[in-house]
Amino acid sequence: MNWIADFFSTLLSTIKDVLPIAVIIFGFQFLVIRRSINNFPKVMMGFALVILGLSFFLLGLEKALFPVGKLMAEQLTSINSGSSENSFLWVYLFAFSIGASTTIAEPSLIAVALKANQVSGGTISVWGLRIAVAIGVAMGIALGSWRIVSGYPIHWFIITGYMIVVVQTYFAPKLIVPLAYDSGGVTTSTVTVPLVAALGLGLAENIPGRSPLIDGFGLIAFASLFPMITVMAYAQLSQRKSKEQSPDSENQTESTQLKGENS
Repeated sequence: MNWIADFFSTLLSTIKDVLPIAVIIFGFQFLVIRRSINNFPKVMMGFALVILGLSFFLLGLEKALFPVGKLMAEQLTSINSGSSENSFLWVYLFAFSIGASTTIAEPSLIAVALKANQVSGGTISVWGLRIAVAIGVAMGIALGSWRIVSGYPIHWFIITGYMIVVVQTYFAPKLIVPLAYDSGGVTTSTVTVPLVAALGLGLAENIPGRSPLIDGFGLIAFASLFPMITVMAYAQLSQRKSKEQSPDSENQTESTQLKGENS
């Protein structure tokens, strides 16, 4: 029955964390805006469900996802499973796979992709954006896992990555730049962060000389950086493809007009 005591402990901690936010929101509503809350019982019921859901989520992280991540890292980096190089190759492959799959299932990314599709009038494809972001996260986590294994300083990769982002920002279509920047934030959300953090912490704890704080949590920085690169690259490739197709369509239109005049 220890999990019941752990749940109530997590519940009390969640209430303490959420209470200041609730005080600010309700304080502005009643003292600044000075308006009553519509459907107040439903709002309070939703507030209670949010606290309950967060408590279950945090308990699941502590009891399931983080231990699973540590276990995965132990098994993948185990010397007994084969040579070290083959073991690390499986680490990189698993990191790529877990990054792509969790990003595709990220609820916040789905919401952003649907809204971007609506605002752009269908120009931005929902699946195109989701796949571009998923590839970026997968590449970032795989590269971050290799960095943890190799031990290179993290700031080399982060500085180089943002230099690429700055250059891409100049050449990419201006309408896609804000969306690309937001894509790096929405990916590090409910589904992706727990699994990525669990993998990073597990690797950092099982490889000698690595810091769980810097190397483990630093893996999330890769997951938020590389989607910006891939989304802008996706927009640049789409723009170049549309420019290559436009002369062909113009030539077809001109030839159709000439045929009509000749007839």
